[in-house]
Amino acid sequence: MSDEKHFRSSEKIRDFVIGMSDGLTVPFALAAGLSAVATPSLVITAGLAEIAAGSIAMGLGGYLAGRTEIEHYDAEEQREYEEVKHKHEVEIRETKEIFAQYGLSDELQEQIAREMAKKPKEWVDFMMRFELGLERPDKNRAHHSALIIAISYIIGGLIPLSAYFFTSTAEEGLIYSSIITLLCLIVFGLVKSKLTGQPLLKGALRVTLIGAAAAAAAFTIAKMIA
Repeated sequence: MSDEKHFRSSEKIRDFVIGMSDGLTVPFALAAGLSAVATPSLVITAGLAEIAAGSIAMGLGGYLAGRTEIEHYDAEEQREYEEVKHKHEVEIRETKEIFAQYGLSDELQEQIAREMAKKPKEWVDFMMRFELGLERPDKNRAHHSALIIAISYIIGGLIPLSAYFFTSTAEEGLIYSSIITLLCLIVFGLVKSKLTGQPLLKGALRVTLIGAAAAAAAFTIAKMIA
């Protein structure tokens, strides 16, 4: 039970990281690029539109990924049921091969495999995990993934945009937005690294540099075109 909770928790952390990292980076880069040629109100309007579209797109991507995982598991499970029914001896041999990896004797392998074959559901569950390396996904995974990614994207996207609500020029908004966003990227990088077990400084630096590089590129290109 504890392993299952750990697995689902890891999936939620991954969804949060995906949504927040893109939410901080993409709207920040867009706002930086528009700051070279637009007013604060236009930056805000375009930024809010991007956050809305981006959260929907990211959430949909998370939903489709979750559904694909569920459908893949269901298809493999159905195939495994067909095999234990129509290729019984082949599956017995494959089950014995799994136990052989753990050093069990031939006699014990045969005995355990034959006993497992008496309970098709448990046998299939065993083969799904130990032969195919698949864990049964949460049926609500797709919906939860979409929601977490979309919400974290919105939260992340509003952070760089918030500065433009309180400044009179886009250039001034960019200065404050850069300070706020870079600080948030550092904190987010530290939290992300802590949750994923990566070196704290390396993780924080990587996330911050990516966000800064994206914003600098957008601002430079907008300036060149303008």
